[in-house]
Amino acid sequence: MHREDFEMLKDDIIYFDNGATTLKPKVLAQTISDYYNHYSANAHRGDYDISLKVDALYENTRSLVKDFIGASSTREIIFTANATDSLNKIIFGYFRNHLKKGDEVLITKSEHASNILPWFELADTIGIEVKYIPLTEDHKVTIENVEKSITPHTKVISLAHVTNVMGDIRPISAITSLAHKQDILVLVDGSQSVPHMEVDVQKMDIDFLCFSAHKMCGPTGLGILYGKEQLLNNMKPIFFGGGMNASFEAEGKRMYHDLPTVFEAGTPNIAGVIGFGSVLTYLKEIGMQNIQKKEMELLLYAKEKLKEVPNIVLYNENSESAIIAFNIKDVFAQDLAIYLNKYNICVRAGNHCAKILKGEIGIKNTCRMSLYFYNTKEEIDKLVTVLKNPKLKEEII
Repeated sequence: MHREDFEMLKDDIIYFDNGATTLKPKVLAQTISDYYNHYSANAHRGDYDISLKVDALYENTRSLVKDFIGASSTREIIFTANATDSLNKIIFGYFRNHLKKGDEVLITKSEHASNILPWFELADTIGIEVKYIPLTEDHKVTIENVEKSITPHTKVISLAHVTNVMGDIRPISAITSLAHKQDILVLVDGSQSVPHMEVDVQKMDIDFLCFSAHKMCGPTGLGILYGKEQLLNNMKPIFFGGGMNASFEAEGKRMYHDLPTVFEAGTPNIAGVIGFGSVLTYLKEIGMQNIQKKEMELLLYAKEKLKEVPNIVLYNENSESAIIAFNIKDVFAQDLAIYLNKYNICVRAGNHCAKILKGEIGIKNTCRMSLYFYNTKEEIDKLVTVLKNPKLKEEII
């Protein structure tokens, strides 16, 4: 599916590490190259033609993001460095100023480090309590367990929409409905969902959402922060400098710009933002429903084929997204990944930035296979054939 759009796929590579970052379509490089070669001016700094062109394309991407996730206004779309940056801006710019000692934040033990460590920092600095929503036996979040975890002190629920190891899809709409009845805000890490399925922040009534461009065929160094406008108006910048201020005086008087510029200090990743605009158009033309459908076909096929492999352990057999965590018995995950690399097969090995998940699944390191729309059943067959090698352990040793 659209494999011809990806130059790297001509290099006889089988790429199953899309949860970490995706391959990039030709249109991204072409758009970025065009910017650098033909109108490489700064954004919102010049009064000449090429600078005005940059402004228009830069803000067009903001509009495309708004439409892509169903936001109500471009004022709710902020460009950041990545999803981690977005989470930090939300947690330290908003919640640090609205939470107090004893307030509770609900997360799970299968969250990415970026949705755990900032909360730990707030626990140390202002005394919030970080609590964990229990997971089911197959490591999923249920609305029942969310409801049981809420107390009168719960102020925030902060969850990945789709987790990056277990691949479970959380019932975000049901969670926001439950939370808002009790004045609880919901922060969603969409890093593994926005690239793979339709996400509508208004329909799902999400308060804050973040995701990264590089996980959806876009450039590295670019993230998106979405927040409801009334919440963003009460969020403080944690990064200050040029571009975000309207004026300042020697005695310290200063005036900052309105949304979204107040949160975009300094020269941004202009080429990345403009390039991402072309990628959003590209993904929209393919259709997110078509992308999800293709991924689900590949997921079902991969799970059935992998069961044929001797001594394989699947940790998320009931995965609802295109993520499969596995190991071969008595083979260290990194050793297996290095072995697969000999056959130009790329998988991720390690704890995948979900270091406290080991207490839930009983093992620290796994191999992770994460699929995208340009993967094929033939590639899955090649992986299975290599894993079936009766001399696999000998070759690794």
